[in-house]
Amino acid sequence: QVQLVESGGGLVQAGGSLRLSCAAPGSILSINIMAWYRQAPGKQRELVAAISSSGITNYADSVKGRFTISRDIAKKTAFLQMNSLKAEDTAVYYCNAKDILLVSRRRLDAWGPGTLVTVSS
Repeated sequence: QVQLVESGGGLVQAGGSLRLSCAAPGSILSINIMAWYRQAPGKQRELVAAISSSGITNYADSVKGRFTISRDIAKKTAFLQMNSLKAEDTAVYYCNAKDILLVSRRRLDAWGPGTLVTVSS
């Protein structure tokens, strides 16, 4: 089993910035897609941004132009740069890795435990 490790959440004022990081430790050969989801209180978890192994990105309409997803293939890490934050961005942010290929040749998906981002207005 792979447990992703997230960092970078916290409290920020509206208009500010935060950078989230996600690392995938363990005996991993490759990861196809890395993504960030978020879940606000009382709402369903939603996709924020995703990036493929070839660098193709996808964003939720609500964050386009403000958030940027990136990854370091060799270090098996992903990042979410969040600028111009709004109160409605407040949520627990989860890192997700899809189609992980382990050294054992087993394939699986994994999630991080989540990191809280709070934007004060």
